[in-house]
Parts: sequence; structure tokens; C-alpha cells
Amino acid sequence: MISPTHSVPRLVRQRQSAILLLGASGFAVLATAVAGLAGGLRINTTPSEPLGIWRVVSLDRSVQPGDIVFVCPPPTPQILEGKARGYLRSGSCPGGFGPLIKAVAAVGGQRVDIAAEVVVDGRKIEHSRLVGRDGQGRPLRPYRGGTVPADEVFLHSPFVGSWDSRYFGPVPVSGVLGLARPVLTYAP
Repeated sequence: MISPTHSVPRLVRQRQSAILLLGASGFAVLATAVAGLAGGLRINTTPSEPLGIWRVVSLDRSVQPGDIVFVCPPPTPQILEGKARGYLRSGSCPGGFGPLIKAVAAVGGQRVDIAAEVVVDGRKIEHSRLVGRDGQGRPLRPYRGGTVPADEVFLHSPFVGSWDSRYFGPVPVSGVLGLARPVLTYAP
């Protein structure tokens, strides 16, 4: 019900002003987001790496072990199962999920052995313990291990609950979008 102190035209003008203000604010937020994406900024909302704003930096060299990268893994059956289970956020990668931020643990030609932990060329990777079930009790199948194929990388996150190459295997280097550099991040 309209109060007697407000006229209908005045109320309509107030609503129109509010809609225009929200439209302008929404446009500003959208423009900022587009500028951020164009400038290589991404928001990480998963605990695999610190939460917050990251920048994608172009690679002027080959990917090396220890690099932290943004990567779009291919929509393989393992990746699509991860998406269906909710391990991956929606985004612009082929398959409809968002890029991952992971450390490169091994590159093409390196040997990866997987048992209770990950070992690369005989060297144990810290914080690489495997888990048999996800947070909802569903079984996780580890990657079988082997020599990383040429032009592929084995990805790792030190976060115990991270879903990475321990479970889906190496991914093509062609999916690497660039180095991941923190801009404004915090540990959860």
C-alpha cells in the first residue's frame, strides 16, 4: 500500500532511480571484472592455494618443476568425474570448468611413482600423501604412476584435500595458461 505522503509519480521516480543506480553499479562491477580478466587477474576460491586475487603471467620459457601455474586440464573422464563431484568450479576451460592453480611437480620425461605418497625421480614430494576417500566418503582412485609423457606436466598442491594429478594424472602443457602470481591472497 502506498502511504498518503507519497504520490504515485514520486514513488515511480524513486524506483526508476534505484534501478538506474543498481544498473550503473552492476555495470561498474562487470566492467571491473572484465578489465581484471583482460589484465590477467583471477580470483581463487579453492583452498588448493591461498584464497584471493591472482595474476596470470605469460611464460617466456618452458614450464619447470616448482612453477605455480594456471591450467585448463582437458575434459577427460577423470576430470569430468571431478566436475560432477563438485571438485571443480564452473569457468571458461573446455568442459565448462574454471582453471586450476597448481604447482608443477614433474615435467615430460620424469618418473612419478605413487604409493602412500608421490615420488618424482626418487625424491619424495612433501605434503603428497594420498587419501582413499573424498570429504563425502566417495572412493578416490590414484593415478597409477609412470613416466610423464613429453609435453605433459604432473600437478600437485600441498593441501591434503586437493584434487590434482595424484588422482587424474598428467595434463598437457598446452593447457597451461601461464604462471600464477599472488596479488592479494590469504591462507584459509
